[in-house]
Parts: sequence; C-alpha cells; structure tokens
Amino acid sequence: MVSGVDRWFSVSGLATGLIRPGDAIADRLIAAAPRPGGLVDGDCIVVAESAVATAEGRLVRLDGVKPTPVAHDLARRYTMDPRIVEIILQESDAVIGGMPGLLLCRAHGTLLPNAGVDASNAPPGCVVLLPANPGASAAGIRDAIRASAGVEVAVIVADSRPYPMRSGCAGIALGCAGMAAIRHGRAVADCIASTAELVMGEADEGIPAAIVRWWKP
Repeated sequence: MVSGVDRWFSVSGLATGLIRPGDAIADRLIAAAPRPGGLVDGDCIVVAESAVATAEGRLVRLDGVKPTPVAHDLARRYTMDPRIVEIILQESDAVIGGMPGLLLCRAHGTLLPNAGVDASNAPPGCVVLLPANPGASAAGIRDAIRASAGVEVAVIVADSRPYPMRSGCAGIALGCAGMAAIRHGRAVADCIASTAELVMGEADEGIPAAIVRWWKP
C-alpha cells in the first residue's frame, strides 16, 4: 500500500492463469479478484495487451507464414526470423530502422518496436499481435464486468515499452475505459500502467492483470 497526499492506493496482481483464445477475460478477472469482496466500485483493472489479444484470437502461427524477399533481407540485416519480420511488415505502416533482434516501426499511430508483434508471451510456434482496437477491448471488458459483477471499474489495456536512451521498460496504456487517460496534463493512464507492471507477470507466471485500488482518508 502506498500513501499519497490525499489518498492511499494498493496494487495487487490478478492470477488468472494462462489465457487462451476465446477465453472470457472479464470472467477470469472477476474469479481472480481477492476475497472477500472481489472487485469493488472504483477499482482500476490493468490488463496486459498480450492476454487481451490472445483471448481475441490475435495469434499467428509461424509455420503458415511465407516471407517476402524484403522480409528475408531485413531478417539477415537484423538477425531475426524472416517469418516474424514478414508479420511485422504486415502490421507496420513503415520500418524506420532497427538493431539486432528489433525493428523500429511506425504502426498503430506511434513508433513501436516490432510493430507490437510479441513472441515472448505467445504459445510455441506463434506470435501475438496487438489488439485490433485496444480502446474497444477495454470498454468491452468493463461492460462485461459490470454485467457479471455489478461493479463500476476502469479498465486499462497496457503494454511495456523501452524508452530512448534509457535502460529497461515501463508500462504504457494502449487503451482505456471508465477513466480519463490524461488529467491536468499528466498521462494518468500511463502512470497507472507502469505501476501495475511491477506486480504483473505474463506467460508462465499467469499474472497478466492487476487491480489498482484507491482509498481517501
């Protein structure tokens, strides 16, 4: 639990287990919420984009990908699997540059390493793409939680990103619902996403989400 000037908040990981295509994310989040009480009005639920995308079926099997000559050329230049490069090209508006193992792309309205294509949190032989519409995904999860649990929560679909000239990654909000992403000039949703990343662990750890819960004294 962390204290602020006029409020307290806690951050708790939600152990949903492995998320598979077709899973109802909202039901898994409700079941994983701490007891007694479960989710309550005002909770902010942060969910990893890879879990959301997997549930939405945004998986691509590598054995069905046929790389183009451009993909083979970039794969040689940056020491990558040409099949993954081909998927990155399909997800990108443009490739700006790269380094071994990574392409810097213009995609989804921003600059993205590998256009958001993720092999680390995907089943063997697959990669997972970003959710097609993270804002709509967040709204859908929020609506489903309201319908099933009768509580009003905010939902953030989050990813982790490196920052130029800095080591490590921090969280970023790809989409949110039930809250303002920016407040008084501060990127509130990004700050919450970064905080939640401290207790989340995807793939084999089975903790792809977190609750940020607020109290006022």
